[in-house]
Amino acid sequence: MLIDSQDYAPKLREAIGELGAAAPATLAGFHALDGAAARAGKLDTRTRELIALAVAVTTRCDGCIALHSAAAARAGASREEVAEALSVAIALNAGAALVYSARALDAFGQQSG
Repeated sequence: MLIDSQDYAPKLREAIGELGAAAPATLAGFHALDGAAARAGKLDTRTRELIALAVAVTTRCDGCIALHSAAAARAGASREEVAEALSVAIALNAGAALVYSARALDAFGQQSG
């Protein structure tokens, strides 16, 4: 086990609570944004949590991974569905590396003449 998500999530919630006590308007704004994104619309909860988990991987947010993996499990996502969503995240990260590599090579070309 790389990170014990069941141990990490409660500690993270406590730390976020401390941050919220110090910066209540910021935390209230985050909760409003998060709540709006979590409301049921055209996507069901399972699909939204699979998307959230894949985005958590691309943003490298351990806390988001812990919380959204638990939420995806509660929403009934299967291991195979999670793996498929994560495969999309892997491909997008590779795609981003490709695009930024092209930009880096272009920047180098501009600097080196």
